[in-house]
Amino acid sequence: MSMRKPYSSDVSDEQWALVEPVITAWKAAHPSVSGHQGGYEMREIVNAILYQNRSGCQWGLLPHDLPPASAVKYYFYKWRDDGTDQTIHDLMRWQLREKKRRLADPSLVILDTQSLHAAVGVPAATTGKDAAKRVPGRKRCLAVDVSGLVIDCVVLPASAHENTAGIALLDGVVGQCDTVKKALVDQGFKNKVVEHGKNLGIDVEIVERNPDQRGFVPQAKRWIVEQTNGILMFYRRLVRDYEHRLASSRSRVLWAMTSIMSRRLTGNTIASWRTA
Repeated sequence: MSMRKPYSSDVSDEQWALVEPVITAWKAAHPSVSGHQGGYEMREIVNAILYQNRSGCQWGLLPHDLPPASAVKYYFYKWRDDGTDQTIHDLMRWQLREKKRRLADPSLVILDTQSLHAAVGVPAATTGKDAAKRVPGRKRCLAVDVSGLVIDCVVLPASAHENTAGIALLDGVVGQCDTVKKALVDQGFKNKVVEHGKNLGIDVEIVERNPDQRGFVPQAKRWIVEQTNGILMFYRRLVRDYEHRLASSRSRVLWAMTSIMSRRLTGNTIASWRTA
């Protein structure tokens, strides 16, 4: 680790011990043709990704004492495309579930979508307008377990119907683990999602709101995915969608959850803007 003043988003020694074996294995599997080992510590590359996720800064505004944007971009995109970000994320999730004395993979998931404004410059081809919420941009779709840990994430144009999101999420969940037997969804998801779940062996239950209730009333278990959405909002890069590619938006969620889970595993916390 370099001798710079640490940022609050940096991984601690304990957190790095969780991530480092995956990165080391990746480096061993991707040797440089010239034999060059690279000029930047992998820990600092991870710190730069987490710094940008937490602060929301542009690539060109990464602090000078972190690796340059060109190097961080290279690894962010490389790990996004070959699934290394997913591998690290899943490792954290399995360990955290086992720490809570649960099986590595869940039997129940909760699905939900969140429409986000897209930044200026994000390609129109990958954005749309959510007519119901009047939000132009992207739709972030999450499948979480009962602890609020992300099992799968799908990012779509905001114009995509909830059925499209639900079907994509169920396919993603099945691709991640074969243990899920039940999924809870809100009333925005329709029978097409229920039928698709049935074909996959997943019982999809539409949790209906009590018509006598007024205002915001948390629905049993369904509220957990809302909590996860709220926690992700601490990562300013996720408050608005800045990414040109949908895959990059998904990767941002994985890195945010990796930061959250590694902190929970090691007992480290990070101050929020509400902290005095």
